[in-house]
Amino acid sequence: MINGIKIEICIGNIDDAIIASKYPIDRIELNSALELGGLSPSIETIKTLKKTIGTPLCCMCRPRGGDFLYSDLEYETMRKDAEMMLEAGADGIVFGFLDANNKADIPRTQRMAELIHLYRKEAVFHKAFDEIKDQDEAVRQLIGCRIDRILTGGGTAYPGIVEGCRNIRILNDKYRDSIQLLPGGGVRVSNIKDVITISGSGQVHMTSKKQNPGGYVCLDEEQLQEMLKEISSL
Repeated sequence: MINGIKIEICIGNIDDAIIASKYPIDRIELNSALELGGLSPSIETIKTLKKTIGTPLCCMCRPRGGDFLYSDLEYETMRKDAEMMLEAGADGIVFGFLDANNKADIPRTQRMAELIHLYRKEAVFHKAFDEIKDQDEAVRQLIGCRIDRILTGGGTAYPGIVEGCRNIRILNDKYRDSIQLLPGGGVRVSNIKDVITISGSGQVHMTSKKQNPGGYVCLDEEQLQEMLKEISSL
């Protein structure tokens, strides 16, 4: 935490998670395959990191890229994956279920949240939320599902995060006592201060990523340092 701002960083591999843990990071959103938008990490990665670092790990539960409309078999597999992650030590599960009308799939979301809360961990609805047209209704529904936090760009696509934070501020003013709204998606050195001040969330989600010569997305440590400097200057 810096200047009272909670900092979450999205990480796609075990080595980058260890590097990130050396900085004042409050949470790691642990993924694999960031080049596909972030998929579920391996169970062994979670176990190893829980033994190696102290930073809380919120683990992505997403079996494939693409949309967030899952078959029954995919859904049941995701629930089992989430349970295995929780058994391995995950401090939260990040997921998102939409229906054929691009609304939150409430029955599936509620069941997943109930599973996560059995382990007394955090249930986080990811940026599938930004596919939903009526976000006010969706927030109320997710509160009813006992979702702890929503990761959102405020309904905007890259590079519209700053404008999206105006929407997040409206939702925060109405619902901050019932749910956390975490701004993220397109957060850069150039806009991170605006994201924090405009959203009013008291927290921020960032990736600080670059393309590795090996063909995958990895942590840009220099960019991370610049991000943290910007937060320090608030």
